Parts: sequence; C-alpha cells; structure tokens
Amino acid sequence: MFVDKAKIYVKAGDGGDGIISFRREKYVPNGGPAGGDGGRGADIIFRVDEGLRTLMDFRYQRHFKAPRGEKGRNKSQHGANAENMIVRIPPGTVIVDEDSGEVLADLTRHGQQVVVAKGGRGGRGNIRFATPNNPAPELAENGEEGEERYIVLELKVMADVGLVGFPSVGKSTLLSVVSAAKPKIGAYHFTTITPNLGVVGVGEGRSFVMADLPGLIEGAHEGVGLGHEFLRHVERTRIIVHVVDMSGSEGRDPFEDWQKINDELKQYNPALAERPQIVAANKMDMPESAENLEKFLQQVREIHPDIEVMPISSLTRQGIQELLYRAADLLDQIPDEPVVEEVADISERKVFSLDKKEDEGFRIVRENDTFIVESAKIDRMMKRMQLNSHEAILKLARTLRYMGVDDELRKRGAEEGTIVRIGDFEFEFVESSSYY
Repeated sequence: MFVDKAKIYVKAGDGGDGIISFRREKYVPNGGPAGGDGGRGADIIFRVDEGLRTLMDFRYQRHFKAPRGEKGRNKSQHGANAENMIVRIPPGTVIVDEDSGEVLADLTRHGQQVVVAKGGRGGRGNIRFATPNNPAPELAENGEEGEERYIVLELKVMADVGLVGFPSVGKSTLLSVVSAAKPKIGAYHFTTITPNLGVVGVGEGRSFVMADLPGLIEGAHEGVGLGHEFLRHVERTRIIVHVVDMSGSEGRDPFEDWQKINDELKQYNPALAERPQIVAANKMDMPESAENLEKFLQQVREIHPDIEVMPISSLTRQGIQELLYRAADLLDQIPDEPVVEEVADISERKVFSLDKKEDEGFRIVRENDTFIVESAKIDRMMKRMQLNSHEAILKLARTLRYMGVDDELRKRGAEEGTIVRIGDFEFEFVESSSYY
C-alpha cells in the first residue's frame, strides 16, 4: 500500500531537574553547595533515508516522545543529556506544522535532516545560585519542557519523468512496457489510485525514474476527486510526459483533454506551466488515431508552436523507444536538482531564561474572594522552580513584588490572608515586608 500523507504528534524530551545537594566531607567544613544541573532533553530529528518510499510506517506509530535528560547529581556533576531521537522519512517529504500551516522543511536528498522539536534545557542545581550573601542556597530548578506539536507529513514522489493525463489514456500500460514496474491495469477509470514508480533503461548506461501518476479530472486543482492528492506528486518531476488518447474513445476530444489537464496543472502551481513537456499521442494503432493526430497537431501548433508531440502505441510499442531517447536527452539538459519549497528556519528557537527581562505583563482576575494572577513569565518561572523549599517561595515573592503584582493586588482590594492563585499554586497574601 502506498501512503503519501500522515499526521503525527511529536514531543521532545524534557530537561532533567537540577538538584539541591551539599558537600559533606570529613575535613571540609562548610563545604558549600554541590547540586549539579540536569541534562538536556532529546531533540526529535527527521532524517531522509533513501531506502524508504512511502509513509507506511507512520500508519502504525503516530506518537513520538523523546527521552528526558538525566537529573543533576551531587558533587557538582551534570546530569547526562538525552540521546536525540532520529525518525526516518523518505526523500520528497514535506513537513508542515498543523497549527500554523508553516512548512518546516522540504527534504529531498539522502541524509538531509531537520530538528522538528527541540528538547528542554536542564534545570540548574543549587551550585548555580550561590552568592556572597547566600553561599549555601537551597534552591534548584526543574528541567524545561520539550517542544511538542502536531505535524503533517506529505510525500511528493521523487521521479525524473511524470506521466499525466485523463484516466484510461494508457499511462499504466506505458509504464509497464518501458520498465519492470507492474501497475494495475484495467478497462475502467481510476484503475491507478496511487503513484507507481519504475526505472527505465534507455541504453548506453542511461536510465531514469518514471512515475505513473493517477488520472486527473476537471477541478482537480480545487481538490475535486483526489486532485490535491495527485497533483502534489507532479511538482517533483523534472519532465512531464502528457499522455493523450488519440483514438478519441468515449467521445473525447484529444485537444480539449490536453488543454484541460494543462489548465489544472497551471492553476495548481503556475511553475508547472514552465516545466518541459512532451505530448505522447497514445493509441496510434486505433483506426481514427491518424486523422485525430493531424487535427490535434494543427490546433496545438496555433497555441504552442514549439511543443513536442510524439505518436506512440503502448500496445504495439510504436514510437516508444524514440520517446524514451527524447526524455533522456531532455533530462541531460536539466540540472538534477528537485524543486523544493521554501524551508522555514527552525534551527534556533527562543529558549526562556529566568535572567531575561521579557514578557513583564500580567493580568489579575477576581473570582469571589480569590485573586487569580495570569502571566506568561510567572507561569514559565513556576514550571522551572522547585517550590518545595523556603528559598524558592521567597524568590517567587520577590519576583511578584518586582513585577508590581503586590501593588496591583492591594489596589484590587487584597488584604492579609486573601487567597491568591497562580496556575495550580495557591497561597495567602502577606503584608509583612519581613516575608521578603
């Protein structure tokens, strides 16, 4: 089964917690703090593996959670950083952030990689908080949370030549004739519902990859049918071979078919109109094909005098070798660099630090007799602080006073003993300055 789209959840590793520890050696009085920092959480990295061809693996595993960093150790030892999680993806995968719609990366070559979620920074141990005024602090930080997000993976088939055209014009038959690929072939529309790839040997040591792409219909650029599912694969091809049924079966007009498919390609992505194209006039073994081809050439030349039209028959193999030689010659003239979308720079993400003076704003909401303080900075700070020590509580109190939260609470009517809530943490408002 071919899978070309998947939605997954990624969660980078949290940083390890810093610890509170002190030197306790027989002949070292007042040894001081010795709590080490926590290790960094693991990043989640997507890396291209040319051995993969589909997103099948993501049908069975949709959640990726990286390990967290190790806790700090005593004797001022740093906790171990977690080993990054490597997720293998096939070449041609576009990585999109589901919430923002931002293209995080468009990876096409073996070994390319991108960090899609950065691990959290390790928390600082109490050795980091020692000062001349407080040489033995009982204060440490929790590790920072790792990034998490939902990601949509879209696979665009990597092929040199893409076969496009209406359903039942003979694309699958052509691929089966020129390569060892065995696509499903049937006398009904949409026999092919997923891309098929085949390696085509031209002789003289030359070869290329050809993709039989599912048939298009009118309105495909707007998503009619499975339009977007099919059209995304055309973007990766270096050459388009437009297969047209010259027999005019089912009462179709070859020229109208050719125009409609080109319009769909252009409206989906204007760059496809500039892609080199060869028209493969197929089914020339049928009785009315020669007459239709003559008429088709006259109509096409009026619009595109330089368009290449090559009569072929997949059934009798008429003109097949000439088509392959021409495609190979065109490929030799085109740089072997797949067209990729703009890649967002996610190599450097902002990491919150308690030392940065940013996000100083806050909001106070009153619910009955409880005052609720809402602040992004304070929320992040409390996630990092280990609030099970007296010094951590004092540090939080000093921060609230410095930010002006105390003064605002008094203006709102807070008194001694009033309940104040920040996140899940509740405490009583204290007026005494000795508390600080």
